[in-house]
Amino acid sequence: MFNRGPQVGKIKSIFNEGDPANPKNWSNARRWYLTALAGMLVLNATFASAAPSGIAPQLLEEYHMSQEVGTLAISLFVAGYCVGPLLFGPLSETYGRRPIFIYPFAVYTLFQIGCALAKNTATMLVLRFLGGMFASAPLTNSGGVISDIWDAGTRGRALAFFTLAPFAGPTLGPTVAGFIATSGTNFRWVFWVQAIFAGKRKETGDSRFCAPAETIHLSAWERANNILGRPFKILFLEPMLLAITLYMSFVYGCLYLLFEAYPIVFTEGHHLSAGISGLMFLPLLLGGTTAVTISALVYNPRYEREVARLAPEPVPPEFRLEMALIAAPLYVVAFFWFGWTSYPSISLWAPLMSGYVLGFAISWIFLSLFNYIIDTYLFMAASALAGNTVVRSLFGAVFPLFATQMYKALGARWASSLLGFVALIMVPIPIVLKRFGPTIRAKSRFVPTDK
Repeated sequence: MFNRGPQVGKIKSIFNEGDPANPKNWSNARRWYLTALAGMLVLNATFASAAPSGIAPQLLEEYHMSQEVGTLAISLFVAGYCVGPLLFGPLSETYGRRPIFIYPFAVYTLFQIGCALAKNTATMLVLRFLGGMFASAPLTNSGGVISDIWDAGTRGRALAFFTLAPFAGPTLGPTVAGFIATSGTNFRWVFWVQAIFAGKRKETGDSRFCAPAETIHLSAWERANNILGRPFKILFLEPMLLAITLYMSFVYGCLYLLFEAYPIVFTEGHHLSAGISGLMFLPLLLGGTTAVTISALVYNPRYEREVARLAPEPVPPEFRLEMALIAAPLYVVAFFWFGWTSYPSISLWAPLMSGYVLGFAISWIFLSLFNYIIDTYLFMAASALAGNTVVRSLFGAVFPLFATQMYKALGARWASSLLGFVALIMVPIPIVLKRFGPTIRAKSRFVPTDK
């Protein structure tokens, strides 16, 4: 099914037209419920990834950690995202989305309880890594769910909600944890809060519904090869997916880098408390919310009009790249803005508001490119997103490890400028895809032609 051949050119639906079992024929209320639930699971997982940054001093004191080992409490959780998607993305295409949401998240909840009870550094770090591994299930599979239940015309609005969740979680995590720390409450309550939040999940779906891959009979070796190898096959054999992944990974890595850079600028430079320093992340969320709102109110109606204009032919995926063309240069500007207003002598409102532009640009870059991946790969979107998530999570895990050293060695001005220059180099990626995307897709061995 996944090698070059006649069966790749067209992937037909297992549903008849008008079939009530087809998720795209479900009621809007049910589909929005599932979309909101998937978004909340992603919010939960990403909240847990960044929350320990708000209790870093307490962790260092309790476990006698060095600064570098303390940073691993964040990085190892995100490193777990590199492992989980290799299994959960393809497994969801083979066995259906529902079990791959429920069972990994139940295990993830148990690991949060373990973190709350951890007695030493090794236990904490191991549990953080394993927690991130199982928390990664919704990060990969939510995009697949949205692809399953929404048609191309309405998918953009649903994906806008989902795209906000990965950035809402990391911005809320340090804020909540910071106020827990400054209130005098035991730092372990950060992990209890995460366990309670994760434990309030609800089972969704219906066992009568199956994934398309379930109708295909494969040997055990073929199934294992598809599950473990498919994300990397798609990633490394698809130049456009590789370019998109590198860009999104850099942006994602920089988001987690800010959890080390912001304390240097705001806590050390402007002498803010841990709780108030956590509030400095909120403009990222506000910028992302603004971006999602404009996307839903402006860009998605434009896409729906394009669907009607081109019917019955599909809208080319390149139409989704318009927001990235605007957001890419904004992202560059935001880093230079943050860097050169980070002097303690300058009002903290100046670097603070750069976070609003960062959040806006990050959301539009991710929303645009997520939609492009799903529109392009359709039935294999979960595997395409799995490979993307692995590399993206690797960047997210590694960037915080050198952030503190980089910002102290170069200073906040030049460290941020260095990131701005790298972002500038990547601006042409959506431009090239917009111009040459159809030609590149035509040569792909993984892009379905029956859309």
